[in-house]
Amino acid sequence: MRISSVQTVTDIRAAMKAGVTAVEICQQFLDRIASHDGPIHSFTHVSADRALKHAAAVDRRGPHYPTLPLAGVPIAVKDNICTDGIPTTASSRILDGFVPPYDATVVERLTHAGAIVLGKTNCDEFAMGSTTEHSVSGPTKNPWNLDRVPGGSSGGSAAAVAARLAPLALGSDTGGSIRQPAAFCGIVGLKPTYGRVSRYGLLAFASSLDQIGPFALTVSDAAILLQVIAGRDPNDATSAEVAVPKFEAALGDPLANPTIGVPWRILEDGVDPSVSSAFSAAIDVLETAGATIVDVSLPHAEYAVPVYYLVAPAEASSNLARYDGVRYAYRAPSSGADTTLGHLYDRTRRDGFGDEVKRRIMLGTYALSAGYYDAYYLKAQQIRTLIKADYDVAFKRVDAVAMPTTPTPAFKLGERTDDPLQLYVGDVFTASANLTGLPALSLPCGRNGSDLPVGLQLVGRAFDEGTLLQLGLGYEQQAPWWLDAPPAAAITRT
Repeated sequence: MRISSVQTVTDIRAAMKAGVTAVEICQQFLDRIASHDGPIHSFTHVSADRALKHAAAVDRRGPHYPTLPLAGVPIAVKDNICTDGIPTTASSRILDGFVPPYDATVVERLTHAGAIVLGKTNCDEFAMGSTTEHSVSGPTKNPWNLDRVPGGSSGGSAAAVAARLAPLALGSDTGGSIRQPAAFCGIVGLKPTYGRVSRYGLLAFASSLDQIGPFALTVSDAAILLQVIAGRDPNDATSAEVAVPKFEAALGDPLANPTIGVPWRILEDGVDPSVSSAFSAAIDVLETAGATIVDVSLPHAEYAVPVYYLVAPAEASSNLARYDGVRYAYRAPSSGADTTLGHLYDRTRRDGFGDEVKRRIMLGTYALSAGYYDAYYLKAQQIRTLIKADYDVAFKRVDAVAMPTTPTPAFKLGERTDDPLQLYVGDVFTASANLTGLPALSLPCGRNGSDLPVGLQLVGRAFDEGTLLQLGLGYEQQAPWWLDAPPAAAITRT
């Protein structure tokens, strides 16, 4: 069977039913990684032998494989999610050579569901970035245009799925790190509700904001992956004791007359005309399909970016204090007379962390310091509460809130590395979902004049990912942008 006909979970299920083995499917994707990933650099580590071994184990189950929802499905895992026996570095020098002795809960659940971990994907160091350029192994490039960024911080995962190097991937989202690269790469990306998916085994950036979630080509595939990884985990005290719906099955019951809110006021300034045009067209599609579109007010949404860039760095400055040259991986060598423990800490952190990570640690330490805590961090948390209240009011009238995922399409590599403020503003539509803990779905809704993808974002009520997936599927069926593969994939759907 040609790989061009095996791209989604649905394809793989059909292929295996027709007699194709998990080993054959795994080998096909490994071959594509070997032949296509060089210029993209989505993977930092490929575990070919391990993947084929696990695929063979799936095949040995014989007729029992249908009981596994992801039987034989290859998957890529972001390099800040722990994998037993596979290097996990968060794309940082300070974790060079770190091989976890355990699997993150999400990886353990994937394995039990029959999925095959292909390897680890590139990301911005410790998930701090929006371009996947801040990586010790070098940047990942966008499969739609190799001169453009794939987004971040989960750019490697997004690029791998977009280039058809893996049908599924895991990412993490702290301020938009699943949804923004999904939009830039023209695929589906879902940030679940905070607490829906265990964070055990995720290398922490900002613990009140981080959430693991799926990348996929289609909404149905995203639903299948979410079903597998969701649910309470006793190893994660923040995971919620909330029943997990049957997301895949629920897709067969479309919503009747949904109401979608659009905060038109916050879309007036700073949005690229091509994004505005694609978004408006997507709203028209949803309305034609039966949705009622209403205007909603999110009066505190304009403060989401400054609030996020106070809360997230503050938590990062605390979380990353553990990387001290004593307990984890990299340790700076001794330097002359500088032999004290304090000097060891200083040298290790100076040499082990990249510029963007150090910048955010310093921002966070400043915000938490005496004399500034009340003025900055505490105030940010108060406004965070107001942002959540705005959404609570909106959801009394609507089933979801729609907006563009990003204000611009993918920009050129290196274009914004010297202007971090310009990068930070790009989180204007995504950060609110992290601050509020709400689920948010990004799906492709068109391309601009340069053939770069544009993303539509739907934000839903807490623990109501099902509604977002139903709405997303309804749109996807009317506008199946995922069928078009990027140039770097060199695939035509058959």
